[in-house]
Amino acid sequence: MAKREREDRADKPDDGIKSKLVAVNRITKVVKGGRTLRFSALVVVGDGNGKVGVGMGKAAEVPDAIRKAEQVARRTMISVSLAGDTIPHRTYGKFSRGYVLLMPAKEGTGVIAGGSVRAVVELAGIKNITTKSYGSRNPINVVKAVFEGLRGLRTPEKVAAMRGKTVDEILN
Repeated sequence: MAKREREDRADKPDDGIKSKLVAVNRITKVVKGGRTLRFSALVVVGDGNGKVGVGMGKAAEVPDAIRKAEQVARRTMISVSLAGDTIPHRTYGKFSRGYVLLMPAKEGTGVIAGGSVRAVVELAGIKNITTKSYGSRNPINVVKAVFEGLRGLRTPEKVAAMRGKTVDEILN
């Protein structure tokens, strides 16, 4: 059986999607027979080229929770509008009491972001950005706030198409 599992993994094509574990929490539920211990995992996946996803999974064992979270993250992937290697405009993401300000940065600035924000931004393929996190420091709220902020990004081309104008009219 173990040999077959190894063959399945070897046959699996490499789709270029990387994943990063952001947080693992221990959860206990009090039931009639005592306490049941489970684990919750928060995982971010991305291709480093404008696609990123966030997922959470719960299971009795940590590896199972991580695997479930990765599957959810792959299903929830979104395309992020990029302007070169940064974001096209300043944006603000909010989830619960977690607030994150994302600002474009010049070439050579790098990723100026905290741990949870950094995971999402790097896997999205953003190389130059400045961020500031306000409110909740809970990794779940912060990561989902960044995800919402990135979801709200629009390129000048998208805005022009929505308004029925040319890109020059929008930029000037």
